[in-house]
Amino acid sequence: MSNTGSQKLPVFSCYLLVNVMSKSVANSQSQSDSLVSAEVMHVLAQEKKLVTPIRIVWLLVAIAVLAYAAQKSDLSFVELAEGTGNMAEYVSRYFPPDFTDWRFYLSDILETIGMGIWGTLMASILAVPLAIMAAENVAPLWLVFIIRRFMDAMRAINEVVFALIFVVAVGLGPFAGVLALFVHTTGTLGKLFSEAIEAIDPGPVEGIRATGASKLQEIIFGVVPQVIPLWTSFTLYRFEANVRSASVLGIVGAGGIGVSLYQSFRAFKYGKVSAILIILILAVSLIDTASAKIRQRLI
Repeated sequence: MSNTGSQKLPVFSCYLLVNVMSKSVANSQSQSDSLVSAEVMHVLAQEKKLVTPIRIVWLLVAIAVLAYAAQKSDLSFVELAEGTGNMAEYVSRYFPPDFTDWRFYLSDILETIGMGIWGTLMASILAVPLAIMAAENVAPLWLVFIIRRFMDAMRAINEVVFALIFVVAVGLGPFAGVLALFVHTTGTLGKLFSEAIEAIDPGPVEGIRATGASKLQEIIFGVVPQVIPLWTSFTLYRFEANVRSASVLGIVGAGGIGVSLYQSFRAFKYGKVSAILIILILAVSLIDTASAKIRQRLI
């Protein structure tokens, strides 16, 4: 009898173990199902939020704006495809490039880079006080509004228009181009600089203010150290853009390689145009590579 009881005991224990495990599996399965259903409900709720009447209205408005812009711009990819043959024939006239006057072009490209340097440098200096006065977390709102509208006017007018104005004022030559780049770039950098100021951590500024520092000291020691890396990055990027812009200003007599480019176009000397463009591309690529490495170290 004792042997029979001892044999039944393990069987009963196994039964209990299997029963407990089956209940555990069932519970875990039910919990898993509830979690999955909760996730499904969450996804469905998010989809309902994505598709709302107001968003549908805005989507229709965006489609209408795009259609209107395409119509006003005479957007036609069919005409582009039909003109591919003519375009290929025209581009073939630019080859082979004519580097006969490469020394002259090199001198022009150095002049263009010099215009970009001085236009950017002058703009970055003036953009600092303008940015401080245009930042909502630093200056009063009435002053912010005035300075922002002033910088909007600077950005709204293209460099070529400013170049025409300054050619009348100071005569033909690169100085007119420098002034044109200076005015337009001041508006651009001022906006970028002010946005960087508005994105700073207020903690350091509040700490300096708690010591009884003046407003100027708050800006110098609390604001400027936080934005210097971004300001430098913006300035370098704008310098690259100004070198490209300066190459066009020569068309209106504002110096740089644009003068040679315009003269070659007018004389239908496409080989010389090709050589000038190649030199310009190489110069801009070198500047872009150097400034990118500097930006990576700063940010």
